[in-house]
Amino acid sequence: MARRSVTPSGAPATAATTTVTPSTTTSTPAPKTTPATSSNAFQNVFDNLLQHYLKATPQRTKLLDAFMAFLVAVGVLQFLYCVLAGNYPFNAFLSGFSSTVGQFVLTASLRIQTTDTNKSDFPAVSPERAFADYVVCSLILHFFCINFIN
Repeated sequence: MARRSVTPSGAPATAATTTVTPSTTTSTPAPKTTPATSSNAFQNVFDNLLQHYLKATPQRTKLLDAFMAFLVAVGVLQFLYCVLAGNYPFNAFLSGFSSTVGQFVLTASLRIQTTDTNKSDFPAVSPERAFADYVVCSLILHFFCINFIN
């Protein structure tokens, strides 16, 4: 006699199937597939993101990103020092931390203005003018931070 499948034709092929014959019923388990673990999937996404960043990002932007990572590390170290060792000259902590945060913001602005994909957003700003604005604003920022220390 002919065998017939209990699963409809639209069911996935990896599902467990049961075949029915007039005298017996047998069940075959679905083949075991190992799903990608979440850490493996995250690792693949991170590797793909890193490869794309290294391949598609200009060297100038990578340099700005490295400087921004340095500023984050300096800010974290300043905050940890303030928490662990105390903040006796509080003006010095505020001045140093605000200098770090301000320089990060100015660098992020420079990165946005000099990225090639943002040329349509800043048509009148050349990379040279953006860098000149960055230098002038950095000097003003550090002037105020030094004056805040007393």
